[in-house]
Amino acid sequence: ERHHAVIGGHDADGCFSGNAVSADDRMVAFYSAHRTDRWWQPVTTAESYDSGITWAKRPELLIPEPPADTTMYRDPYVWQQDGRWRMLVGSALADGRAAAQLYESDDLEHWEYRGPFHTSDAAAGTGPVGWECPQYATFGDRSVLIISDWTPKGGPSHTTVHTGREQHGRFTPTACPAPLDHGPDFYAPALLKAPGEDRWLLWGWAWEARDDAWAHEAGWAGVLTLPREVTLTADGTVVQRPARELLALRGERVLHRTGRVTQSEPAELGQVTRTFDLTAVLTPDTTGTSGLRLVTSADSTEYLDISLDPTTGHLTVDRSHASLDARARGGSYAVPCPAARAGTPVELRVIVDRSIAEIYLADGQVLTLRFYPLADGPWHMQARTTGTGRSDFTVEAWNLTPGGIRQEPLLASQGQNA
Repeated sequence: ERHHAVIGGHDADGCFSGNAVSADDRMVAFYSAHRTDRWWQPVTTAESYDSGITWAKRPELLIPEPPADTTMYRDPYVWQQDGRWRMLVGSALADGRAAAQLYESDDLEHWEYRGPFHTSDAAAGTGPVGWECPQYATFGDRSVLIISDWTPKGGPSHTTVHTGREQHGRFTPTACPAPLDHGPDFYAPALLKAPGEDRWLLWGWAWEARDDAWAHEAGWAGVLTLPREVTLTADGTVVQRPARELLALRGERVLHRTGRVTQSEPAELGQVTRTFDLTAVLTPDTTGTSGLRLVTSADSTEYLDISLDPTTGHLTVDRSHASLDARARGGSYAVPCPAARAGTPVELRVIVDRSIAEIYLADGQVLTLRFYPLADGPWHMQARTTGTGRSDFTVEAWNLTPGGIRQEPLLASQGQNA
């Protein structure tokens, strides 16, 4: 068993979101110190000198008070840039705008407040009330600011990415904000620059999509997505792909099928396990929706559909029939896919780990959702179309095994985020 930082005092009601960095021979965790008797969550730290096995909290808060005219304040993100430490903290302003607040330091101990790094629309009421969990990545002279939108009435909502440039401690967007993930169950991602590489990795939090009582019965709630590589194209588009290391998790190839399907003859592709990595090239049927179905019950009444819709030009994931338990949330969710309208081949990658599915398009867009199959299976894949034409497909799938990932020391690189 490992001993963790003990909650109490300044953080008596919770050690909430933040991140950790390695510096010299220590790890420093920055986090939000939560108490129910104050509306803001001050920034504080804990340190470890044994690669995260034991932690010692600082005796006093690092940043005890929020800036003036804020109404929400939490979630530090610390990184090193051009030899200096920098910190963003999520907040809401009294005038109705959301803001990411900027601090800078030379030693991780003494922090200078630099003001709002970026804010939402200046007109009160037109944007999110607060920004949570700000994250920041640089790509040469361009950069990406990721924020999670929050309102006091609805709570956590969705995650948005802003692309632009920084000048004199202020971020200027060069494109409209865009969804980072098109699914319903992705929030508060964390960025990490790969040690020793010019490569950004990202993990997201996939919350539960089932009744709270069910989650309590299960005894656990929430999962992390698999790590993703984040890049920025010349036109400012943020691209996400599964981290290259995940290829090492592929075990036996269980599917390799090429063919075509019509409305009257769905194609049985074969069985998969409850954790698998699938690639597909699908040529849409322009007369109806076509795609893949993951069938999880022997009588085919429980299934998850991944379809190309030529009418809307979307890839759609429908979990309305993905659980026999009515306490699981249903719904259909879409990501733009112009090739579906044009009838040209669509490449996608689907990674499923029991109750989470991550669907990646070739252009770098992603849709993440949770689903809760209850039937005994066996799980198997089908290719289907509702149109009067045909849909061509090439599908491969591999079972995932945990043995292929090599462990690295936590302090393998100095000055890296964790």
